[in-house]
Amino acid sequence: MSIAAPVTTRAVVDELLRRIGEGHDPEHIAEMYAEQGDWKLDWPDAEHGRTATPWIRHRSTRADAAHYRDLAEHHVPGQAATKIERVLVDGHDAVVLGEIRQTARSTGRAYRARCALHLTVEDGLVTRHHVYEDSLAVAQAFDN
Repeated sequence: MSIAAPVTTRAVVDELLRRIGEGHDPEHIAEMYAEQGDWKLDWPDAEHGRTATPWIRHRSTRADAAHYRDLAEHHVPGQAATKIERVLVDGHDAVVLGEIRQTARSTGRAYRARCALHLTVEDGLVTRHHVYEDSLAVAQAFDN
């Protein structure tokens, strides 16, 4: 009888980043998340879900991975890049440091946003997804 090796935090984070980076469909990305989780974006609460940036809001379920669909709908395809500079892992927690480069579809403005992503992995699934980014850069790109 063989026993499957436990999935490490690093392996789950690497797979999540691979799926996001390769532009997998949101449902395929959602498979990486637990049914219930803690998903927050560091953004002024009064600005959550505003028309120009509807993907920016707190979420709590696997179905909320539609975040990736909303994000794609509001950015110019083929004009995005994410530079991962470092992934730090401590037990169930990981922090991804990098820079996001996107172009706002509604204004045509390109932006760069420094970011940190705090993930928690339990039983092979992401249970925490907290994003800390340069929200001013994003807001300015979408400001009409």
